[in-house]
Amino acid sequence: MRAEEQSEVLLSQTPAPVSWEHEVQEIEARRKRALRMGGEQAVERQHAKGKWDVRKRLYNLLDAGSFEEIGGLTGVADESQGELGSSFIPSNVVTGIGQINARDVAVAADDYTVGHGTPNEASSAKRTHIEELASELRMPLIRIVDMAGASLKSIEDRGYTMLPGAKWDWLSILSQVPVVSIASGPSPGLGAWRVAASHFSVQVKGIGQVFAAGPPIVAAGMNQILTAEELGGSDVHAGHSGVVDNLAMDEADALQQAQRFLSYLPPSVHDLPSRLSTLDDPNRREDSLLTAIPRNVRKVYNSRRIFNAVFDQDSVFEIGRNWGRSSVVGFARLDGYPVGFIGNDPKFYGGGMDDAAAEKLTRHIDLCDTFHLPVVNLADQPGTLIGLEAEKRGTIRRGLRVLAAVEQASIPWYTVVVRRLFGVGGAAYGPSRRLDNRIAWPSARWGPMPIEGGVDALYKSDIEQAVDPDARRRELEEQFAALGSPLRTAERFGINDVIDPRDTRPILCRWVRRAYGTLEAGVRERTVRP
Repeated sequence: MRAEEQSEVLLSQTPAPVSWEHEVQEIEARRKRALRMGGEQAVERQHAKGKWDVRKRLYNLLDAGSFEEIGGLTGVADESQGELGSSFIPSNVVTGIGQINARDVAVAADDYTVGHGTPNEASSAKRTHIEELASELRMPLIRIVDMAGASLKSIEDRGYTMLPGAKWDWLSILSQVPVVSIASGPSPGLGAWRVAASHFSVQVKGIGQVFAAGPPIVAAGMNQILTAEELGGSDVHAGHSGVVDNLAMDEADALQQAQRFLSYLPPSVHDLPSRLSTLDDPNRREDSLLTAIPRNVRKVYNSRRIFNAVFDQDSVFEIGRNWGRSSVVGFARLDGYPVGFIGNDPKFYGGGMDDAAAEKLTRHIDLCDTFHLPVVNLADQPGTLIGLEAEKRGTIRRGLRVLAAVEQASIPWYTVVVRRLFGVGGAAYGPSRRLDNRIAWPSARWGPMPIEGGVDALYKSDIEQAVDPDARRRELEEQFAALGSPLRTAERFGINDVIDPRDTRPILCRWVRRAYGTLEAGVRERTVRP
């Protein structure tokens, strides 16, 4: 037989190439099935509760077409079923990488339509993986929480109980990348932990509930009959406890707040915040600042108008407005540079620091220090709250935590004293052991205690014995008010300068440019205090 003929015989005996087409079709079928989440009826039930499904949440959160799912084939299936993908039930958490304003972010979004949101080992493994990925790849993490609590069914399936505790390194990630959590549904137990263990959290009004244990367990253990909303709704946490930072009126609002929060921060601690272009003149002088502070110290004013006049137009983003209300904190921009700001609202306790306000200040200073945002303090701090209830709540100790946060921070700091600094609370206006930029408005007053209370304490008998006690009190207050002029302190360089309030923005815009020249990226020795 000729060689050519032998070759043809051998080729005819070679088996046809093996095709993996069937398996590829199964993969694609499962991916399509995963997009249907818990099925049509389960999704309809989700929508009937006024809640978006997980895919709509991701669609509205991320840049169009940017989502790359990780673990999309995680779930369970009966492989004996003949139809492609027919028995596949996806995991009840969707994870992956997407973009917000062309910047990479990692996301872990719960899907309550699958298994009523009950956690399992696979969903826990996906959450752990995406958090490790966010830390390793140095990108922000967003958690959308909408899940059930632990179930006795998981104990039955496992056949034994486990010691309580989280297997994910929630503390370490807080020192590495920005973490945002959104309570878009029930967030019991571990879900509450995931909401609270973040740099910024948002709770959706009416549908997001955060609690350590749900109503049935609370009823059995505490004999308290409460609805989920009464136990852990937005009035409880975003409006009182501070476990959640901000309230969102709906899911679109919550996602927008998450997007805006991240716009001020770098992707990780290994980067610096980015400057944005702005049309706002850095030398803008607002005449409204000249009349912003009343001459009568007992009159309140709108401190937020001052923030909006000083910082770049439309750049102020407040955090925690509805709790710790005597303190005001947030992010803003000066000539396009992101900064953190702190201040006071005299409409609550005269701006005095209660325990909740102290906690809010401590967390915000730590946040700014972790992610290298310089801080501007527009200070009007009459001191820590006084009285029996304040003493019972440990306000003094919490005020000391604010002092510790200020001293431990390493970021550039600038204080503008707009009205008062008194007592321990007033002492937390800025660092004492490193460069302390501090200027004052003519309306500023400071000291160990307010003149009004001090006069009554020191000259009690003098006032009582006077023919006209009220007139004598006013005479003494005026005498000490003259001694308290900021110009007297400036004469001895106890304050760097006393300025025309209208010059505040130009001064701060010049400072922030120089401050950014000193910033260094990297991990702080001290991380955020949860």
